[in-house]
Amino acid sequence: MCGRYAASRRPEDLAGIFEIEKWEPEETLAPDYNVAPTKEVYAVLDRPLKDTDDPRPVRQLRTLKWGLVPSWSKTPEGGARMINARAETVHEKPSYRRAFTSRRCILPADGYYEWVTGTQERELEVEGKKKRPRKQPYFVTPADGSVFAMAGLYEFWRDKTLPDDHPQAWWVTCSVITTEAETSPLAVGPAEGPRALADIHPRMPLMLTPDRWDAWLDPSRTDADDLRALLAAPPAGLMRAYPVTTAVSNVRNNGPELLKELEGPEEGTLF
Repeated sequence: MCGRYAASRRPEDLAGIFEIEKWEPEETLAPDYNVAPTKEVYAVLDRPLKDTDDPRPVRQLRTLKWGLVPSWSKTPEGGARMINARAETVHEKPSYRRAFTSRRCILPADGYYEWVTGTQERELEVEGKKKRPRKQPYFVTPADGSVFAMAGLYEFWRDKTLPDDHPQAWWVTCSVITTEAETSPLAVGPAEGPRALADIHPRMPLMLTPDRWDAWLDPSRTDADDLRALLAAPPAGLMRAYPVTTAVSNVRNNGPELLKELEGPEEGTLF
């Protein structure tokens, strides 16, 4: 799954990476090293500009709320639960299938966090000596330092309790697509601990390599079977994972120190 990630790149940098044609400086977000559900996040999408007669899709950098609210929802309350869409079923689930064929995006990140319950902690839990085992967070990121381009979906939702001209009348929300975690060895693994992403968690965000970006964002591609081919896992061996401070477990903590690599799991969370 993806329940927390880091996104610190500036919009100017993202504009160059993704060949952005349009972005609004007033929508600039501060670097976020602990992105949690319901936060505003950057999304790359291809869509015609509003208030123009030009139907040409334009590559845009937009700010969306993480947690998808389907257009047919009566309230936005379920959005916080719809942060992930499974690649295996995204084409058929009522909440995602329309967005899958017409509203796809890329959610740029530095990488994502995932938590592992250490062996010693699990043993204490089994023995009944500990009800809430301490978990060690790991940060998963491209080994070459490139952007982690997560496949995503976005949706529009109209708040009918507000007038048309109200700034919050329309919500634009998004979800991260996840897939089965890689079982092949990490490009760079920790000195001790998990050797593959599947050792950390059975699922992971679907990372799109640059050769798939244009096809994924192209709104003219609407055939579900054609699009499902783009959901294939990226080549193995592109990722690294390393332990980080348990401070990241508190959403109130936010700063580059959260990405600092530890020499090993923190005490009491040995893998």
